[in-house]
Amino acid sequence: MAEYLTIASPASAKFTEKMSRFLGFAYPADTVEEAKALMAELQREYCDARHVCWAWVIGVDNPETYSTDNGEPSGTAGRPILGQINSRGLRNVVVGVVRYFGGIKLGTPGLIAAYKLAAAMALDEAQIIERKEMTELEVVFTYVNMNHVMQIVKQSAAEIKEREFDNTCRLRLLLPLSDVTELQTRLTPYATVNDA
Repeated sequence: MAEYLTIASPASAKFTEKMSRFLGFAYPADTVEEAKALMAELQREYCDARHVCWAWVIGVDNPETYSTDNGEPSGTAGRPILGQINSRGLRNVVVGVVRYFGGIKLGTPGLIAAYKLAAAMALDEAQIIERKEMTELEVVFTYVNMNHVMQIVKQSAAEIKEREFDNTCRLRLLLPLSDVTELQTRLTPYATVNDA
């Protein structure tokens, strides 16, 4: 999968069900570490809440998924949140739902519906965008071939992340995964191309 759907920026929504307040938050996240940091921050910010539950889908072709009920009955929070991410076909997204208990128990079906709705409302507020899966390449070439290499790179969709010009020159490029083969083919007469 070279292209995928994700969200452009953080989004949130809230509602009340039988005096319990539910706050839904959706964030873009490119790595599991980033997703964990976002949820740790959400837990710190809402440390007075009864429950902070979440789920994420990180990665494109073989995504890593995770969900937690964080003290709610098993399967009543994390799974419904994850279901909302998956039902929209989103990748690199983390959704958290904060619950302030209002004194009236919702029961298993009520909890499932509430967490599902909070996640759905947060994702409804997010701008869903299409992104290309990106990769990094290292291009190594001699100074003599610099003009050829730079001309080819400028004609491509690659972004130069690092450059080093000496007797042996190096570029670190960020480009759409779908463009790698063509760029490698064009650069091969002038440079060595490796995964960064």
